[in-house]
Amino acid sequence: MTSFDAAQVRRQRWLSVLSKAPADRLEELWHGLGPAPSYSVLRQPEIGLVMVQGRISGSGSPFAAGEMTVTRAAVRLQTGQLGIGYVGGRHLRQAEIVAALDAMGQMPEWQDRIEDRVVAPLAAEADARRRLRASKAAATKVDFFTVAREAGT
Repeated sequence: MTSFDAAQVRRQRWLSVLSKAPADRLEELWHGLGPAPSYSVLRQPEIGLVMVQGRISGSGSPFAAGEMTVTRAAVRLQTGQLGIGYVGGRHLRQAEIVAALDAMGQMPEWQDRIEDRVVAPLAAEADARRRLRASKAAATKVDFFTVAREAGT
């Protein structure tokens, strides 16, 4: 894997984690980073709809599952890096923070700090929430079985 591919994979992972994070928790971690570089907002955070596509059985024919509200923003650091942020729901500030972190993550001097102080904690918290949901679902699992009986005995 080239360094470009590795950077692209890291950026995709970061955007995925950041976009799914609780808005208040992301705000808290954002403030914990300390002074951020100056940036200008290229696209003010705006709310819109996207069509969500599903697939029958996860891999079958696609179908329109419905619409989802999203918020997007774009920023440019004074050093020239562009960042984008898309988040589910109506979270204007969260979209702007995601965009700023995306732009900052393109600067080598910010990458480790963002990974350690923002992305890694959010990913761990998301994994803990997923495991909790899975354990609650497993607790409600019911195993059905059939006992075959022979007639006439």
